[in-house]
Amino acid sequence: MFDKRDLVKLANMKMPFGKYSGRILIDLPEPYLLWFAKQGFPEGELGRLLALALEMKIEGLESVIRPLKGYQGDISS
Repeated sequence: MFDKRDLVKLANMKMPFGKYSGRILIDLPEPYLLWFAKQGFPEGELGRLLALALEMKIEGLESVIRPLKGYQGDISS
């Protein structure tokens, strides 16, 4: 299960390294996320968010995330 704050992070957090360094997580190409799934996602929050980004893309839910780009408010659990 994910926290709703993760949706805001997907819409605003940038990939910190690699071929797509600097790109917002939800904007990473699905083949790149599939590659990570095969190789193993990074440890910690980044890996968890990359796995969530892949799930959102597979399920066709990217449109749920995109309106959250630039959101800076508080999302309490």
